Amino acid sequence: MSTTVFVTRVWQRKAALAALAMVVLPYLTLSAVADTDRAAVEAIIAEYLSKNPDVVRAIVRDYLRSNPEIVQQALGEIIRRNMPPAKPAADQAAAIKAQSAMLLNSPRQVVLGNPQGDVTLVEFFDYNCGFCKKAYLDKFELMRTDGRLRVVLKELPILGPGSVEAAQVAVAVRMQDPGGEKYVAFHRAMMGAAGQANKASALAAARGAGLDMDRLERDLANPETKASIDESRMLANSLGITATPSFVVGDSVTTGAAGISKLAEKIAAARR
Repeated sequence: MSTTVFVTRVWQRKAALAALAMVVLPYLTLSAVADTDRAAVEAIIAEYLSKNPDVVRAIVRDYLRSNPEIVQQALGEIIRRNMPPAKPAADQAAAIKAQSAMLLNSPRQVVLGNPQGDVTLVEFFDYNCGFCKKAYLDKFELMRTDGRLRVVLKELPILGPGSVEAAQVAVAVRMQDPGGEKYVAFHRAMMGAAGQANKASALAAARGAGLDMDRLERDLANPETKASIDESRMLANSLGITATPSFVVGDSVTTGAAGISKLAEKIAAARR
């Protein structure tokens, strides 16, 4: 769909027209809109846009350049709406039990916090997920305040090719850094960054975290990288996880940026 067709559809809706007017009116003369009612203003804007497609393209281009997260959010919403519904809680609990060995103790995962902790919090995440970025500090705060908590991180790239590229680099980082210190630095950089996550941004974060970039490129070509992501996808499918972030604690799955309080409640319940 061309930019012009897209915008034409948008300004057919009155709510969108009202917002668009704030952007377009500076391009119009004051006399053109003086002493007119709402319908007349909308008609003027519609006519102006149809006669000035270059202005429309410039407005849309500049807006998307200044707000790239809009594209990510729209893509995430489209994917979310087309995902199958989550499994019932009882089915998820059964799946967690059946997959517990791979879910909790796979060699293809990152383990943080207390490795011998009495409760494990498993997070499935995507580096292009806005809610993951909103929630990523929660797990670090929980680890800081709960010395008995074990945290497992699993890449689940569901938001397009850029997410897959970033996840592949993350796996390569984990393969090079079994202790997890550099992985944490990489993870924080990726979750704290604005804009699209992809191979370029992930490599930059890895370089900043002090990884051996030559080895990283070799590990990206290692079949283990794909196998790690395939394993996370298989687990997510088995557990009925259809969105990120999703947290597994005990025998339940919590989806979305649940917040520290809710996750702490789940952790406490798993200890009982």
